[in-house]
Amino acid sequence: MTTTTERSAFVADWEQWHAARERYFRQPHGWVAITALHWLSAEPRALAGLPGLWSADGPVRVEAVDGLELPDGSVVDGVATLDPVEGAPGLQVRAGDLLLEVARRTGHAIVRVHDPAAPQLAAFEGIPAYAPSQEWVLTGRLDRFAETRTVTTGAVVDGLEHHHTAVGTVHFEVAGIPQSLVVFDGGARGLSVLFRDATSGVTTYPASRTLALGPVADDGTVTLDLNRAANLPCGLTQFATCPVPPPENVLTVAVEAGEKWVR
Repeated sequence: MTTTTERSAFVADWEQWHAARERYFRQPHGWVAITALHWLSAEPRALAGLPGLWSADGPVRVEAVDGLELPDGSVVDGVATLDPVEGAPGLQVRAGDLLLEVARRTGHAIVRVHDPAAPQLAAFEGIPAYAPSQEWVLTGRLDRFAETRTVTTGAVVDGLEHHHTAVGTVHFEVAGIPQSLVVFDGGARGLSVLFRDATSGVTTYPASRTLALGPVADDGTVTLDLNRAANLPCGLTQFATCPVPPPENVLTVAVEAGEKWVR
């Protein structure tokens, strides 16, 4: 039986997690601060409010640059060349107070503009969420694949793909109803799942939520604390290129726990 003290500690721990999530999205050059997403082509062109002429025929090339600060801290006067890695976090370039994130997604070179003066950042009121409940802390069992598999999913942007390393399937129950989710290995970020459920598009973000799994015991037992089901960046900005879950990861129940839709 859970004591009052244990319940209070559980809620306080969740509140710390939730506050950290909101601080993360409130960063001056964070996701909520993005004001534009530019798709580059082989033809050099000016990007609104940014210095230089930008193109990408292979590496990203910026011409007629005056004062652009590259990721290594050097300041360019002339031509800059950048070669972001497919699917990796973007290279960070500075233009005054702006942070320009130069990235590559499914072969496309992009530039995201992060502006600490973005109106939506000033207006950001946080992330709504269901009240935490220990009823949503579930125990599952991870059945590992004999070998890891690459699972390809789509994205919130048509035509893009994401490639995930899948390690197995976690099985659990919600109110006695069996459920299962394919589990991805995020390297240093640990194991997680992408999923949709009956709340998606109703009270939670339509495309997907993500959940980090607890440590896996020797017998495969693992904790799923669905109170920490979280929005991907695409749930807070239209300028993200987040993945959607594989078809197997659509739950048949309503997970009325975790973060809600930021509208």
